[in-house]
Amino acid sequence: MTQPYEYRRRELVEPDWTRFPGWRDVTREQWESAQWQRAHCVKNTKQLHTVLGDLAPDAFYDDLLADQQGAATMSMLVPPQMLNTMNTGDLYGDPIRRYMIPIASDRRTDWPSHPNASRDSLHEHDMWVAEGLTHRYPTKVLAELLSTCPQYCGHCTRMDLVGNSTPTVDKLKLTLKPVDRYDAHIAYLRAHPGVRDVVVSGGDVANVPWKHLESYLMRLLDIETIRDIRLATKALMGLPQHWLQPQVVEGLERVARTAARRGVNLAIHTHVNHVQSLTPLVARAAQTALEVGVRDVRNQGVLMRGVNATSTDLLDLCFALQGEAGILPYYFYMCDMIPGAEHWRVAVWQAQQLQHDLMGYLPGYATPRIVCDVPFVGKRWVHMITEYDREHGISYWTKNYRTSLESEDAEALARQYPYYDPIDTLPESGQKWWRKQEEGATPDGGSAL
Repeated sequence: MTQPYEYRRRELVEPDWTRFPGWRDVTREQWESAQWQRAHCVKNTKQLHTVLGDLAPDAFYDDLLADQQGAATMSMLVPPQMLNTMNTGDLYGDPIRRYMIPIASDRRTDWPSHPNASRDSLHEHDMWVAEGLTHRYPTKVLAELLSTCPQYCGHCTRMDLVGNSTPTVDKLKLTLKPVDRYDAHIAYLRAHPGVRDVVVSGGDVANVPWKHLESYLMRLLDIETIRDIRLATKALMGLPQHWLQPQVVEGLERVARTAARRGVNLAIHTHVNHVQSLTPLVARAAQTALEVGVRDVRNQGVLMRGVNATSTDLLDLCFALQGEAGILPYYFYMCDMIPGAEHWRVAVWQAQQLQHDLMGYLPGYATPRIVCDVPFVGKRWVHMITEYDREHGISYWTKNYRTSLESEDAEALARQYPYYDPIDTLPESGQKWWRKQEEGATPDGGSAL
């Protein structure tokens, strides 16, 4: 009898970028230049057509343009590095394309968005204690230094703030000058010694000029109560050339040495969703960070239908992360309840099954946790539900701490908080119930909301 999953080691490969009509004359020196990569990001349908030429049919470009004009919550920005890992022989089915370059035919027409979807689905903006500083957990904060990335993912949980406005989403804006924003962060952290862990993010820290990022990190390291610093950057995978620049490597080594001397854990968290994204350049960027003293490089992927929501996809990715790139599989988040995401999201029971199917193959320390980021609750392992109404797709969760919004809420720790499965994954009775909810009718049997 064969096993449900058969492991085979696969060495990483850098795909040949000269197969693209628009990059036939691009040299290796150009390809490995962060400046060239940034300058040649694909930002619209016309630019994509210039690169791909007849590798995609005209209907594909029409499909993309329709999505950009009528559904997309993120503007288009794809570095050559990411585009090069797509399968040009099957762009419609390619997992990287499906979340980096959404097209109109990808999206559901019955339930394009869940009725309870929201732009800031995790209420991070509501929990700002200073501009860009979210105090959600008792001992941890999220520091959003800026609102841009080197690449924009269609499923971005911060779609209300990150990137350029689209025809369907008028983005929020950071209003303070960066120096004033950073000062406010440092002042808050100095005044709140109970915070020991800072996730430095955005956007993506790869878009912060290095001298400014290094200054910010050194100021964090000057605060005695800060013991963990995590740098969030998808660019380690999407633009590894940035993290291989000499000035960045040398600066990261200065920060890492200072962190080690002061007993602070410095880690990089990246975001890889499919094994196709892992190439020798990505592995080199991760290994370089480890060599200069970063304690860990960890991966936080997002679980998405059509991208990686099978045990084979996840195990292939995790073995390549851990075994070939030196990146620790850490989390897979369930895709958040933002508008236009129903074709990506999975149900809680599906995530539970995937967690079950991952167990026993990977080393324990490299077996990722699949988590549901429940609004007002935070990250919870998918098996931690308190109640689960499978018919209506509503799970209920509890928590053991108060967010910064609930300091005076005596019931916060006793309340059950709902999370919602994609409606198309429900039995017909559950789908009918939601259709009645949308129509404003009272469903038989009363409301489960």
